[in-house]
Amino acid sequence: MPNEQHSIHKHSPGFVIPAGTQVVLRQSKPLDGSDSYKKPGAVGFVARCPGRADGNYLVEFTDGATVEASFDELSMRRAEVDNELAVQSDLGLDRYVIYKCMVGSKAYGLDNDDSDDDIRGIFLPPAKMHWSLFELPGQLEDHANGNDEVFWEFEKYVRLSLKANPNVLEVMWTPIVLEANDIAKELLALRSSFLSKHLYKTYSGYVLSQFRRMKNAFEKTGEYKSKHAMHLIRLLLSGINALNEHEIMIDVSQHRDELLKIRRGERSFEEVRQQALSLDREFQTAFEKTTLPEQPNFAVIDDLLVRARRSMVE
Repeated sequence: MPNEQHSIHKHSPGFVIPAGTQVVLRQSKPLDGSDSYKKPGAVGFVARCPGRADGNYLVEFTDGATVEASFDELSMRRAEVDNELAVQSDLGLDRYVIYKCMVGSKAYGLDNDDSDDDIRGIFLPPAKMHWSLFELPGQLEDHANGNDEVFWEFEKYVRLSLKANPNVLEVMWTPIVLEANDIAKELLALRSSFLSKHLYKTYSGYVLSQFRRMKNAFEKTGEYKSKHAMHLIRLLLSGINALNEHEIMIDVSQHRDELLKIRRGERSFEEVRQQALSLDREFQTAFEKTTLPEQPNFAVIDDLLVRARRSMVE
């Protein structure tokens, strides 16, 4: 059974409340075969699940009465309070953005006339919001009207970086910084503290996943997504550089011609495959020789996080 400590409305769109789960009505519903109603707050259990996520549930109560209700008309009993305390979307958190930068093709040196602005950054909310019962979102996103903006809450950003998430680490190394307050500048000054041998494992996982997707797609359709192939090669180049130079390589303009040929589909699957395998061998060799530490510098990063939190105490 799913973890009922979280709001059911935070599950994926295809989530279905399992049969037998105790639920609470969020609004009045007519009883089947009767003119009577069950009022909001009535507790029953899911007697029958819908065949599809947007269908109706059959809910049965202690007295044997039943009603039909949609997903949005129900709360799982154990999660009802959590539903009320769920993430609030309109908190004006954009005013707490402390760092804003550009990543993507313009930072990589792979842009063309049609390239979009990929904006990423970090926000640092007041301490009061962390102490509150009401849950803070871990990230803010705006993909409307052609925008591509993502801002991570400071601690979430730090944790993702410690795990060597490639897309997140790039944010500290991009040459295109748009805004940065004093805390953000401290973070950038400490960015090498995030790098460790763990990077090899995380990058290898991304490479393996992307390689398998390409291989499976090619075997099924005879085609592969050239843009994904380009990013696979770029990621391997970045990983090799990180292990050798202790820096995340963002600007790959020295490889621009080859990477753009891959993106335009001018390389066959076998050519891309052989190139990826060759780079992967180089990546493994770099890992064997790297002098990166076994773990990130947790103490230094934790100290920055605590100081950042204290700076936001009103």
